[in-house]
Amino acid sequence: MEGDISEETAVRRSDLSVVFNELPLFKGLDYAFLREIASEAEWLSLPGGATLFCAGDSPDALYVVLSGCLGAFSPTERRNRGFLGRIAAGDTVGEMGLISGRPRNANVVALRDTELARLSDEAFNRVFRQHPEAMLRIARLTVDRLELSQSRIRTRSHAARTFTLLPQSVEIDVGSFAAEFVKALSAFGRTELVWNVRAGSHTSNWFHRIEAANDFVVYVADAVPGRWSSLCVRQADALLLLARAESAAGPWAVLAGPHATSMAPQRAELILVHDGHLARGAAARWLAAIPSTPHHHVTGKPDVARVARMLTGRGVGLVLSGGGARGFAHIGIVKALREAHIPIDLVGGTSMGGILGAGVAQCWSIEELTDRFRRSFVDAKPLRDYTLPFVSLVSGRKVTRLLQHAFGDVTIEDLPLDFFCVSSNLTTGHSEVHRRGELWLWLRASVAIPGVLPPVVYKGELLVDGGTMNNLPVDAMRDLGRGPVIGCDVGADRAFTTDTDEVDVPLPWQLMRWMREKKHRPNIFQILWRAGMVNSSAMTAAHREKTDLLLQPPLAQIDMLNWKGFDRAIAAGYEYAVRRLEDLPADSALRKSVIAEA
Repeated sequence: MEGDISEETAVRRSDLSVVFNELPLFKGLDYAFLREIASEAEWLSLPGGATLFCAGDSPDALYVVLSGCLGAFSPTERRNRGFLGRIAAGDTVGEMGLISGRPRNANVVALRDTELARLSDEAFNRVFRQHPEAMLRIARLTVDRLELSQSRIRTRSHAARTFTLLPQSVEIDVGSFAAEFVKALSAFGRTELVWNVRAGSHTSNWFHRIEAANDFVVYVADAVPGRWSSLCVRQADALLLLARAESAAGPWAVLAGPHATSMAPQRAELILVHDGHLARGAAARWLAAIPSTPHHHVTGKPDVARVARMLTGRGVGLVLSGGGARGFAHIGIVKALREAHIPIDLVGGTSMGGILGAGVAQCWSIEELTDRFRRSFVDAKPLRDYTLPFVSLVSGRKVTRLLQHAFGDVTIEDLPLDFFCVSSNLTTGHSEVHRRGELWLWLRASVAIPGVLPPVVYKGELLVDGGTMNNLPVDAMRDLGRGPVIGCDVGADRAFTTDTDEVDVPLPWQLMRWMREKKHRPNIFQILWRAGMVNSSAMTAAHREKTDLLLQPPLAQIDMLNWKGFDRAIAAGYEYAVRRLEDLPADSALRKSVIAEA
């Protein structure tokens, strides 16, 4: 830390061997060896924002982080300012360069006020050649770090341990939010709340001990710039930008002030606090000021608990597949999940799964979901507005009106729960994930079965049913890195069969006899629907493997266009899901989310 060296720090500096013995790298090694390393090491204090070394520098030393935290940045990658990862207390940095003799390949910067022990290359070579078991320890930890890094890249986990609450103005009741947030985090582990009055004058080692003693630490910054707020920004794995949803969008003075840390790579999450009810249009207004920032709506205590789950990698994502009338089984599955107290924190889907998922993201009750979808699909018969088949068999106007009536002018970013739906872009040949914009429009694109419904033309590109390319978009949910994923695949059973062998449609004068035959023949709607989904079968199979819980209710007896099978589909989904949830292991990630929800 800046300023005078504390008595505690002076004692730690006087015997680095004691400090080394507490670190994973050196723990358990011969004490005489630790004293030898300590005698060769140099103690460094690096203020937050300062650079330790740059890419291209000669590998002149090994550094051990004693307290604080460093960040590694790519010299070429611009995305997220090239942030590669954190180097926390107990980790080493620079050893790869000493072992390989190659120049540094990353920029390393202090994310917080950090204390390090520096071991020069000369001392490193001399000491570790005499103690090969220590070199083996370094090699193993380096391999472990690389494997962990690759695992994080594959899973894109966004779990955090230290949080900073950063109010946009003094109007925010940050104290109430902090109390509820700490309460929610406490369901997952030991949590401590740190205010300015407690920690304003402490050293970096004090903060290190606080974080080491807890599973989670929540720092509360001031709304105005200052040394304390700047320190809070540097301490956090995640910045929670608190704002009143009803207020005019504006900057956070702390992030723009003279104390701001320009190199801090912490991810920021926007927390929109509403006055009792969700204010329409607030998300779009704030996101225009801070684009590409994940956001959360908070209207009450359950929403704070949901934010806590998502930020710690315990948010439950529900992915619903397409499948026509079989998609009504999703209603039964959602009912079973709610009865089992498994929270649904994020929702995504394709085609019918997208439409049903939008209702779940609206937090509609099971009764409302059932009533709305019965009226919209069973009673309204949305595919009965036939037209000349220039582009499709039906005009699509009926489906469009139903979606507009059901969801109005709601945008995806205004939904209480994080939501996405998927369409297929025939122009580019890629799947499109819709996380922003008019809800009804992107649902209309997601359900545009090629040949049955007209495509949605947007900015010169043709968008059709998401099931054409990605019928179970588990990958889009995994990319969010929020936690376990439940995949509901209602399109797995055989779509249709026939009991006749035919090549051609009969001639006109033979049609009456052909139609009178009691044969089970597929119609053009079924053929087009199924043909549009065939290409995504291999991807769907791969995505099933990426779920934490895969639900595939038996629906072979329900045709994809049999809207009258509504109640049977719901019952089949519910009964199947109840049985599967009863068999969930006690130590599963979903069970842990149940504990927090209850």
